[in-house]
Amino acid sequence: MTKRTAWERVQLARHLARPHTLDYIAELLDEPRELHGDRLFRDDPAIVAAIGRFASEPVVVLGHQKGASTAENVSRNFGMPKPEGYRKAIRILQLAEKFELPVITFIDTPAADPGLESEERGQAWAISSCLQTLLRLRVPTLGIVIGEGGSGGALALAVCDRLLMLENAIFAVASPEACAAILWREAARAPDAAETMRITAEDLYHFGIADEVIPEPVPAHLDAMGVIRRVGSVLERHLSELLRLWQERGPEHLRRLRWARYRAIGVWSEEAISEPSG
Repeated sequence: MTKRTAWERVQLARHLARPHTLDYIAELLDEPRELHGDRLFRDDPAIVAAIGRFASEPVVVLGHQKGASTAENVSRNFGMPKPEGYRKAIRILQLAEKFELPVITFIDTPAADPGLESEERGQAWAISSCLQTLLRLRVPTLGIVIGEGGSGGALALAVCDRLLMLENAIFAVASPEACAAILWREAARAPDAAETMRITAEDLYHFGIADEVIPEPVPAHLDAMGVIRRVGSVLERHLSELLRLWQERGPEHLRRLRWARYRAIGVWSEEAISEPSG
Protein backbone atom coordinates (compact mmCIF):
# COMPACT_ATOMS: atom_id res chain seq x y z
CA MET A 1 0.00 0.00 0.00
CA THR A 2 1.37 3.41 -0.98
CA LYS A 3 2.48 5.53 1.98
CA ARG A 4 0.46 8.74 2.14
CA THR A 5 -0.69 10.99 4.95
CA ALA A 6 -4.31 10.87 6.04
CA TRP A 7 -4.86 14.36 4.62
CA GLU A 8 -3.46 13.32 1.25
CA ARG A 9 -5.95 10.46 1.20
CA VAL A 10 -8.77 12.86 2.07
CA GLN A 11 -7.84 14.93 -0.99
CA LEU A 12 -7.73 11.84 -3.20
CA ALA A 13 -11.07 10.59 -1.84
CA ARG A 14 -12.66 13.92 -2.82
CA HIS A 15 -11.07 14.17 -6.28
CA LEU A 16 -13.69 15.15 -8.88
CA ALA A 17 -12.37 12.66 -11.42
CA ARG A 18 -12.68 9.57 -9.22
CA PRO A 19 -15.17 7.09 -10.72
CA HIS A 20 -18.63 7.41 -9.19
CA THR A 21 -21.44 4.92 -8.62
CA LEU A 22 -22.91 5.25 -12.12
CA ASP A 23 -19.47 4.53 -13.59
CA TYR A 24 -19.29 1.29 -11.63
CA ILE A 25 -22.85 0.37 -12.61
CA ALA A 26 -22.12 0.98 -16.29
CA GLU A 27 -18.96 -1.15 -16.28
CA LEU A 28 -19.83 -3.95 -13.86
CA LEU A 29 -23.52 -4.66 -14.53
CA ASP A 30 -24.95 -6.38 -17.57
CA GLU A 31 -28.15 -4.75 -18.85
CA PRO A 32 -28.52 -2.33 -15.93
CA ARG A 33 -31.88 -0.66 -15.43
CA GLU A 34 -31.89 2.46 -13.28
CA LEU A 35 -34.69 2.76 -10.72
CA HIS A 36 -36.11 6.11 -9.60
CA GLY A 37 -38.27 7.73 -6.97
CA ASP A 38 -39.35 7.18 -3.38
CA ARG A 39 -43.09 6.99 -4.24
CA LEU A 40 -43.72 9.63 -1.58
CA PHE A 41 -42.17 12.95 -2.65
CA ARG A 42 -39.74 12.88 -5.59
CA ASP A 43 -36.59 11.31 -7.02
CA ASP A 44 -33.31 12.29 -5.37
CA PRO A 45 -30.39 12.35 -7.84
CA ALA A 46 -27.86 12.14 -4.97
CA ILE A 47 -28.71 8.43 -4.58
CA VAL A 48 -28.91 6.17 -7.63
CA ALA A 49 -30.23 2.62 -7.87
CA ALA A 50 -30.18 -0.05 -10.53
CA ILE A 51 -31.02 -3.68 -11.13
CA GLY A 52 -28.93 -5.87 -13.39
CA ARG A 53 -26.59 -8.86 -13.54
CA PHE A 54 -23.20 -8.85 -11.89
CA ALA A 55 -20.96 -11.84 -12.59
CA SER A 56 -24.07 -13.60 -13.96
CA GLU A 57 -25.96 -13.02 -10.69
CA PRO A 58 -29.05 -10.76 -10.60
CA VAL A 59 -28.34 -7.97 -8.08
CA VAL A 60 -29.63 -4.64 -6.87
CA VAL A 61 -27.13 -1.78 -6.65
CA LEU A 62 -27.49 1.41 -4.58
CA GLY A 63 -25.06 4.26 -4.18
CA HIS A 64 -24.36 7.92 -3.61
CA GLN A 65 -23.74 9.85 -6.80
CA LYS A 66 -21.46 12.88 -6.94
CA GLY A 67 -20.74 14.87 -10.09
CA ALA A 68 -17.65 15.06 -12.27
CA SER A 69 -18.06 18.83 -12.71
CA THR A 70 -19.37 21.78 -10.71
CA ALA A 71 -22.63 21.86 -12.67
CA GLU A 72 -23.23 18.14 -12.21
CA ASN A 73 -22.33 18.37 -8.53
CA VAL A 74 -24.90 21.12 -8.06
CA SER A 75 -27.55 19.01 -9.81
CA ARG A 76 -26.69 16.04 -7.58
CA ASN A 77 -26.37 18.17 -4.43
CA PHE A 78 -22.70 17.15 -4.19
CA GLY A 79 -23.77 13.59 -3.40
CA MET A 80 -25.61 14.64 -0.22
CA PRO A 81 -28.97 12.81 -0.11
CA LYS A 82 -32.17 14.35 1.16
CA PRO A 83 -34.85 12.29 2.97
CA GLU A 84 -36.40 11.23 -0.31
CA GLY A 85 -33.04 9.73 -1.29
CA TYR A 86 -32.97 7.48 1.76
CA ARG A 87 -36.65 6.63 1.31
CA LYS A 88 -35.84 5.65 -2.28
CA ALA A 89 -33.07 3.44 -0.91
CA ILE A 90 -35.50 1.83 1.55
CA ARG A 91 -37.97 1.14 -1.27
CA ILE A 92 -35.26 -0.47 -3.40
CA LEU A 93 -33.94 -2.53 -0.46
CA GLN A 94 -37.43 -3.86 0.18
CA LEU A 95 -37.75 -4.68 -3.51
CA ALA A 96 -34.48 -6.63 -3.36
CA GLU A 97 -35.74 -8.62 -0.38
CA LYS A 98 -39.08 -9.36 -2.07
CA PHE A 99 -37.34 -10.88 -5.10
CA GLU A 100 -34.44 -12.38 -3.09
CA LEU A 101 -31.74 -10.33 -4.82
CA PRO A 102 -28.38 -9.57 -3.14
CA VAL A 103 -27.59 -5.89 -2.58
CA ILE A 104 -24.37 -4.01 -3.39
CA THR A 105 -23.97 -0.45 -2.09
CA PHE A 106 -21.42 2.18 -3.14
CA ILE A 107 -20.66 4.78 -0.47
CA ASP A 108 -19.38 8.21 -1.51
CA THR A 109 -20.84 11.24 0.24
CA PRO A 110 -19.52 14.06 2.46
CA ALA A 111 -22.71 13.78 4.55
CA ALA A 112 -26.48 13.74 4.35
CA ASP A 113 -28.04 17.03 3.26
CA PRO A 114 -28.11 19.33 6.34
CA GLY A 115 -30.60 21.88 4.99
CA LEU A 116 -33.73 23.13 6.71
CA GLU A 117 -36.06 21.49 4.17
CA SER A 118 -34.43 18.11 4.73
CA GLU A 119 -34.84 18.46 8.48
CA GLU A 120 -38.48 19.46 8.02
CA ARG A 121 -39.08 16.37 5.88
CA GLY A 122 -37.58 14.00 8.47
CA GLN A 123 -33.92 13.55 7.56
CA ALA A 124 -32.91 11.80 10.78
CA TRP A 125 -35.94 9.51 10.63
CA ALA A 126 -35.19 8.60 7.00
CA ILE A 127 -31.55 7.74 7.81
CA SER A 128 -32.47 5.66 10.86
CA SER A 129 -35.14 3.80 8.87
CA CYS A 130 -32.59 3.05 6.15
CA LEU A 131 -30.16 1.68 8.76
CA GLN A 132 -32.91 -0.46 10.24
CA THR A 133 -33.95 -1.79 6.83
CA LEU A 134 -30.39 -2.78 5.87
CA LEU A 135 -29.77 -4.52 9.20
CA ARG A 136 -32.99 -6.52 8.92
CA LEU A 137 -32.67 -7.58 5.27
CA ARG A 138 -32.90 -11.32 4.60
CA VAL A 139 -30.61 -11.16 1.56
CA PRO A 140 -26.81 -10.80 1.32
CA THR A 141 -25.51 -7.22 1.46
CA LEU A 142 -22.12 -5.97 0.36
CA GLY A 143 -20.90 -2.36 0.70
CA ILE A 144 -17.84 -0.55 -0.60
CA VAL A 145 -16.55 2.93 0.23
CA ILE A 146 -15.26 4.32 -3.09
CA GLY A 147 -14.53 7.88 -1.97
CA GLU A 148 -15.82 9.82 1.02
CA GLY A 149 -17.71 8.03 3.76
CA GLY A 150 -19.07 10.96 5.69
CA SER A 151 -21.20 10.79 8.83
CA GLY A 152 -24.66 9.21 9.03
CA GLY A 153 -25.21 10.01 5.39
CA ALA A 154 -22.66 7.32 4.53
CA LEU A 155 -23.49 4.96 7.38
CA ALA A 156 -27.07 4.65 6.09
CA LEU A 157 -25.78 2.54 3.16
CA ALA A 158 -22.82 0.93 4.93
CA VAL A 159 -24.24 -1.49 7.53
CA CYS A 160 -23.75 -4.52 5.27
CA ASP A 161 -22.59 -8.11 5.76
CA ARG A 162 -19.20 -7.08 4.37
CA LEU A 163 -17.72 -3.59 4.08
CA LEU A 164 -14.85 -2.96 1.67
CA MET A 165 -12.84 0.22 1.10
CA LEU A 166 -10.66 1.50 -1.69
CA GLU A 167 -7.15 2.35 -0.52
CA ASN A 168 -7.69 6.11 -0.89
CA ALA A 169 -11.20 6.16 0.56
CA ILE A 170 -12.08 7.55 3.99
CA PHE A 171 -14.85 6.82 6.51
CA ALA A 172 -15.57 9.12 9.47
CA VAL A 173 -18.22 10.49 11.77
CA ALA A 174 -17.43 14.05 10.62
CA SER A 175 -15.19 15.81 8.13
CA PRO A 176 -11.64 16.74 9.22
CA GLU A 177 -12.57 20.41 8.79
CA ALA A 178 -15.55 20.06 11.14
CA CYS A 179 -13.47 18.13 13.66
CA ALA A 180 -10.72 20.78 13.59
CA ALA A 181 -13.29 23.53 14.10
CA ILE A 182 -14.70 21.69 17.12
CA LEU A 183 -11.38 20.70 18.73
CA TRP A 184 -9.21 23.73 17.96
CA ARG A 185 -11.72 26.30 16.63
CA GLU A 186 -9.60 26.43 13.50
CA ALA A 187 -10.70 24.60 10.33
CA ALA A 188 -7.22 25.14 8.86
CA ARG A 189 -5.98 22.40 11.18
CA ALA A 190 -7.95 19.81 9.19
CA PRO A 191 -4.74 17.90 8.26
CA ASP A 192 -4.02 17.42 12.00
CA ALA A 193 -7.60 16.30 12.57
CA ALA A 194 -7.41 13.80 9.70
CA GLU A 195 -4.40 12.14 11.33
CA THR A 196 -6.01 12.15 14.77
CA MET A 197 -9.38 10.78 13.62
CA ARG A 198 -7.93 7.59 12.07
CA ILE A 199 -10.23 7.72 9.05
CA THR A 200 -8.21 5.99 6.33
CA ALA A 201 -9.01 2.58 4.87
CA GLU A 202 -5.94 1.10 6.58
CA ASP A 203 -7.14 2.43 9.95
CA LEU A 204 -10.66 1.10 9.45
CA TYR A 205 -9.31 -2.30 8.48
CA HIS A 206 -7.19 -2.50 11.65
CA PHE A 207 -10.23 -1.52 13.72
CA GLY A 208 -12.20 -4.41 12.20
CA ILE A 209 -14.74 -2.11 10.57
CA ALA A 210 -13.60 -2.66 6.98
CA ASP A 211 -13.22 -6.29 5.88
CA GLU A 212 -10.79 -5.63 3.04
CA VAL A 213 -8.84 -2.74 1.54
CA ILE A 214 -8.66 -2.73 -2.27
CA PRO A 215 -5.31 -1.37 -3.47
CA GLU A 216 -5.00 1.62 -5.78
CA PRO A 217 -1.52 1.22 -7.31
CA VAL A 218 -2.46 4.35 -9.25
CA PRO A 219 -5.07 6.70 -7.69
CA ALA A 220 -8.54 6.00 -9.05
CA HIS A 221 -8.84 9.33 -10.87
CA LEU A 222 -5.78 8.41 -12.96
CA ASP A 223 -6.83 4.82 -13.73
CA ALA A 224 -10.61 4.64 -13.45
CA MET A 225 -11.11 1.49 -15.55
CA GLY A 226 -8.30 -0.34 -13.77
CA VAL A 227 -9.76 0.47 -10.36
CA ILE A 228 -13.30 -0.46 -11.44
CA ARG A 229 -12.11 -3.84 -12.74
CA ARG A 230 -10.18 -4.45 -9.50
CA VAL A 231 -13.25 -3.56 -7.46
CA GLY A 232 -15.38 -5.88 -9.61
CA SER A 233 -13.03 -8.80 -8.99
CA VAL A 234 -13.08 -8.30 -5.20
CA LEU A 235 -16.85 -7.78 -5.13
CA GLU A 236 -17.36 -10.99 -7.09
CA ARG A 237 -15.28 -12.97 -4.59
CA HIS A 238 -17.10 -11.62 -1.54
CA LEU A 239 -20.54 -11.92 -3.16
CA SER A 240 -19.85 -15.56 -4.04
CA GLU A 241 -18.92 -16.28 -0.40
CA LEU A 242 -22.02 -14.53 0.93
CA LEU A 243 -24.35 -16.27 -1.54
CA ARG A 244 -22.92 -19.66 -0.61
CA LEU A 245 -23.41 -18.91 3.09
CA TRP A 246 -26.94 -17.63 2.45
CA GLN A 247 -27.91 -20.71 0.44
CA GLU A 248 -26.32 -23.25 2.78
CA ARG A 249 -27.21 -21.74 6.19
CA GLY A 250 -30.25 -19.61 5.37
CA PRO A 251 -31.12 -15.91 5.70
CA GLU A 252 -31.57 -15.96 9.48
CA HIS A 253 -28.02 -17.19 9.99
CA LEU A 254 -26.70 -14.42 7.74
CA ARG A 255 -28.74 -11.83 9.59
CA ARG A 256 -27.49 -13.01 12.99
CA LEU A 257 -23.91 -12.74 11.75
CA ARG A 258 -24.62 -9.20 10.56
CA TRP A 259 -26.04 -8.18 13.92
CA ALA A 260 -23.11 -9.76 15.78
CA ARG A 261 -20.67 -7.94 13.51
CA TYR A 262 -22.00 -4.49 14.38
CA ARG A 263 -22.51 -5.23 18.06
CA ALA A 264 -18.84 -6.18 18.27
CA ILE A 265 -17.55 -2.89 16.82
CA GLY A 266 -16.24 -0.69 19.61
CA VAL A 267 -16.37 -3.39 22.27
CA TRP A 268 -13.55 -3.05 24.80
CA SER A 269 -12.50 -4.58 28.09
CA GLU A 270 -10.07 -3.86 30.85
CA GLU A 271 -8.42 -6.17 33.29
CA ALA A 272 -9.62 -6.03 36.86
CA ILE A 273 -7.07 -4.42 39.15
CA SER A 274 -6.95 -5.93 42.60
CA GLU A 275 -6.96 -3.65 45.63
CA PRO A 276 -3.57 -3.41 47.36
CA SER A 277 -3.49 -5.42 50.57
CA GLY A 278 -3.01 -3.80 53.96
